[in-house]
Amino acid sequence: MPKLLIIDDEPGILYSLKAALESDDTVVVTAPTAKLGLAAATREKPDAVILDVRLPDMSGLDAFVHIRESDPHLPVVIITAHGNTDTAIEAMKRGAFEYLLKPVDLHQLDEVIGKAFELRRIQSTPTLIGGEAPQDTNTDQIVGRCPAMLEVYKLIGRIAPQDVTVLILGESGTGKELVARALYQHSARADGPFVAINCAAIPDALLESELFGHERGSFTGADRKRIGKFEQAHGGTIFMDEIGDMSPATQAKVLRLLQDQRFERVGGNETIETNVRVVAATNQNLAALVAAGKFREDLFYRLNSFTIPLPPLRERTGDVGLLVNYFITATNRKLGKHVRGVDPEALAALEAHHWPGNVRELENTVRFAVVQAVGEVITLDALPASIRGGPCRPSSTLDLQALIADFLRVGTPDIYRQVTQSVDRVLLTAVLDHVHGNQKQASDLLGISRTTLRAKLQSLNLGVEKQLRSSDPGVVSMELPIQE
Repeated sequence: MPKLLIIDDEPGILYSLKAALESDDTVVVTAPTAKLGLAAATREKPDAVILDVRLPDMSGLDAFVHIRESDPHLPVVIITAHGNTDTAIEAMKRGAFEYLLKPVDLHQLDEVIGKAFELRRIQSTPTLIGGEAPQDTNTDQIVGRCPAMLEVYKLIGRIAPQDVTVLILGESGTGKELVARALYQHSARADGPFVAINCAAIPDALLESELFGHERGSFTGADRKRIGKFEQAHGGTIFMDEIGDMSPATQAKVLRLLQDQRFERVGGNETIETNVRVVAATNQNLAALVAAGKFREDLFYRLNSFTIPLPPLRERTGDVGLLVNYFITATNRKLGKHVRGVDPEALAALEAHHWPGNVRELENTVRFAVVQAVGEVITLDALPASIRGGPCRPSSTLDLQALIADFLRVGTPDIYRQVTQSVDRVLLTAVLDHVHGNQKQASDLLGISRTTLRAKLQSLNLGVEKQLRSSDPGVVSMELPIQE
């Protein structure tokens, strides 16, 4: 369960933030002074910190320096009033995760803390390479023993120690982020920050600002200076997923950064120097995009020097069984289940499936089967109807009819609840995966409130994954008074 530390000298703010952010899956610890906050950071081992700039016994920037010295990977969110943004910007340059202005928008703060928790998990969870699933489920592993995956392990071992740009190629769901994390953790920059950004998930108009930052007044809505991802990643690694979706203007600035490690913020004239390693990934054919005039040829050659191609799951003969066992173990731990394995008939169906969604689709399928399993073994009946037999039906209505028929055949009690939960589980997982875990976008697409979304996630035991975490919209609209 992630733990959040809040350091602020205003009792009202501490109370409001604790009430808004504490939940069944988040522990909140508070401290009214820098000294007590630093002691709590050492004692409580938090996964993220909210730090006020002005404290009675020490400046927030000095407290931040002490926190970073004791735990360089601990995400720290700076909160400040308008008059102290320079201090917050300086903290961002030194590695703060984010800074927010008072009065604090709790909806925004909730999403920022969720991302901070996920970054903490990524940086603190070892990414193991190859072979069988690990005994320690508190690790992430690239699982597989087929010849194609052995080549991937060799490439990671050769490239990771070299301070070079890397391009990871593979279909959606093949594990590109895991490979990027392995490259980071086995590199000389492992003590530096790891910053990940999905270029396809951010509108073109905002992506350049997100990467390079912007100056105040540079465009409508730019009411303050912002530090971009490349400055935040100074001394570490930035993972740019779906790099083929960048606009030509952003491509030009990325090319200059790769060549000179220099850039300008949007709307600014100051040249910023940084020192980052870029690991990029795409599911597109960049050579074809170059031929079509949609991707810069010079940037393509700059990225294409060191590549790691990931095979699709359908070409990884023998790896499905290994991955199924790994995901069963992981799902048991997350959901408190006790499934021991999968029977031969169900495994044969899993191995025969085409897996257009690759390893991510298999993971979602195993999670579904673990929840549906009656007893300690996954049987064919527990698998989704599209996998149980024959070709996938194109009609969701037919799939639903098959699911109901199965419930009737095995005598499942409380069919109405089972069917509606099954539909919700597939629907919510698909929508949240589509919007990369952004609950506001998900609730908008679904046409339901965040309160309803959160209730459904909790009832389905989907809220245990951090990308699905949510706060109570009843307090999201609160604004805290400006206090320093």
